[in-house]
Amino acid sequence: MRFLPLLACLLFPAAALADGPSSLGTYGDWTAAMYGSGAKKACYAFTIAQSSAPALPSRGQVMLTVTERKTSHDEVTVSAGFTYPAKPTVTVSANGADINFYTSGQTAFTTSGADAVAAFEQGSSATAKSTGPNGATVVDNFSLAGFSDAYGAITRACP
Repeated sequence: MRFLPLLACLLFPAAALADGPSSLGTYGDWTAAMYGSGAKKACYAFTIAQSSAPALPSRGQVMLTVTERKTSHDEVTVSAGFTYPAKPTVTVSANGADINFYTSGQTAFTTSGADAVAAFEQGSSATAKSTGPNGATVVDNFSLAGFSDAYGAITRACP
């Protein structure tokens, strides 16, 4: 029985691919993709942190993402690669703007997505500062090269 999903992928590769994300392209340091269809379609652009300090043992991948859905636009998140401690502070700075985030588990979310997108479109880099494990300040740096093109791709695919 464990082999049924693998068998389905081999016999019906188009159907298997339809369930996964579809690339909308790579733009500079950003990747754009979409997932799902109809009312459940989501389009997202993401980049991986270019540098992080301090080095944290067993830290997962650090990612900055903007997501568009039919029901909500400009959802901006930071995936920290670690579980945020209780009551952390998380701020992303870009183009002179400081955007505050709230957290849940390993993800930080902003309620000011439109402000974050506007800052990303005008900036060349973004810096996330957060409270990390043991109360230490963690700094993650992201490139914004290609953001405007990636954002354009996701807003066209998910208007």
